[in-house]
Amino acid sequence: MAPPYEKLHAWRECHELALGVYNVTKTFPSDERYGLTSQLRRAAFSSAVNIVEGSSRKGRKEFRRFLDISLSSLTEVGYALRFAKEAGVLEEGVWRALNDQQNRARFLTWQLYRALGGDGGPPPTSTNPRPPSTVT
Repeated sequence: MAPPYEKLHAWRECHELALGVYNVTKTFPSDERYGLTSQLRRAAFSSAVNIVEGSSRKGRKEFRRFLDISLSSLTEVGYALRFAKEAGVLEEGVWRALNDQQNRARFLTWQLYRALGGDGGPPPTSTNPRPPSTVT
């Protein structure tokens, strides 16, 4: 029998994002090992692991608290990916794919948060799959 979190679409997307981030950061310069690489990996892993931990909690309120942390981590991943692209460490195409995946993961996590009794307000950040055209 699979753990309950494996049935959650939000977890699956966060898990795939974490794997993608882990693989792409292998190509980052070695002088970024303790900086951008570490920060990006930890934030991506946090997005998935907080869903895992929250799903094991006894009530919805506790689960929602962990989903809130996951959403914050996903927003951090989004910025770190943008920074890596703008700093010239991440190629445009790779950034676009990971950014789209991060947006999907954040959207699904937000939907799960709302389904567990969220207030129905807007998500903490945009869920648009593409950044504004002014971003370089």
